[in-house]
This record gives sequence, structure tokens and C-alpha cells, in this order.
Amino acid sequence: MQVAVVTFDGFNELDSFIASGLINRARPQGVTAYITTPTPVVTSMNGVEVTGQRPLDFVAEADAVLLGSGIKTRDVVADDTLLARLPLDPARQLIGSQCSGALVLAQLGLLAGRPACTDTITRPWLEERGVTVLDEPFHAEGAIATAGGCLASVYLAAWTLLHTAGEAAAWAVIEYAAPVGEKQEIVQRVMSRVRAIEAALH
Repeated sequence: MQVAVVTFDGFNELDSFIASGLINRARPQGVTAYITTPTPVVTSMNGVEVTGQRPLDFVAEADAVLLGSGIKTRDVVADDTLLARLPLDPARQLIGSQCSGALVLAQLGLLAGRPACTDTITRPWLEERGVTVLDEPFHAEGAIATAGGCLASVYLAAWTLLHTAGEAAAWAVIEYAAPVGEKQEIVQRVMSRVRAIEAALH
């Protein structure tokens, strides 16, 4: 299973790297995440230059696509040429967004009739588009998930792993990454939320 972590210029390092780092701990189960960029090199909101592991065309073949956020997301949604390079298909792909990445989903029509999670800065922009924003870190309906707040990346990663590598792998990855002394509390909270959302949809 291949996961595209879409990372635009001006990206938030936490959003892209937490998700990709956690998901790649499930490589033994056959799941690999790739930083996927529209240009060979992108620069983060803090000036960190990163070479993409896959070009944006990789989105079309990925089994899951996670859209990271950043300070230039509104420029992304205003660029029709760039959006045309994101042929997302919830019928065959898992699709998730982190913080302002929800603006991209909204622009592509993937949040129609769905509530979403996002960060506090992006919230009014998303509401202007008619999307109901939840005061929650994570929400999923079917193959589409949204997360709000940088550290909510752990929920998005757990959801992706649950669907690609299985519950045991997801549990093990979150437990490994959780702070010492808080592992049980954090893994229970993350996995309970993700599993509860899944159970409500079946």
C-alpha cells in the first residue's frame, strides 16, 4: 500500500512529517508513505527545504492521499492548474486532510454535505465555503477524513494505518511514538476515537 503525503510550498513540517513518519513505521506490513510534492523541492513555512520523494503525479496511483497544510494553501486552492493535478477518487482511495488541507478537499467538492476538522486559523475560511467545522481533532466519513491541529496528525496516521496495515499495526505504531509514561493513555485515546468513528459508520 502506498500513501502520498501531499506537501506544498510553505508547508507545515509537523503536518507532513508526523503523518509520514508514523505511517512508515508500518513498512513491515507493506505500507509506505512518500512526501509528494508539486515541484522537486519545496520550502516549509520555517525555511526548511525538502526534496520530494514522489512527484505530484504519484497521487493518481496512491492507495491513500493525505493533504498537508501550510501558509500557502489558499494560493493552492486558487490555482486551477495545480488542483487539476490532484485526481482524488474516494471510491478507490483513502483521502485525508490536515488543518488547511481541508480547503483543498472543499475546493475539489469532496466535503459537500460533510462536516470537517481544521485548525483555528483556517476555520473561518472553511466556513465561508459552507463547511460545518467541528470542535474536534479528527472526523471521518467513509473514505474521507479531516484532522485539526498539528498534533492531530497522529489521528490521521492512525486512521490510515487502521485501513491499510490493520488495527494491531496502528496500535503498535502509536504506542511506540507516544511519550514514555503516557503511552497507554494516548494510544487508548487515539485508537478509541478512530475506532468509534469507524463503528458509527457501520
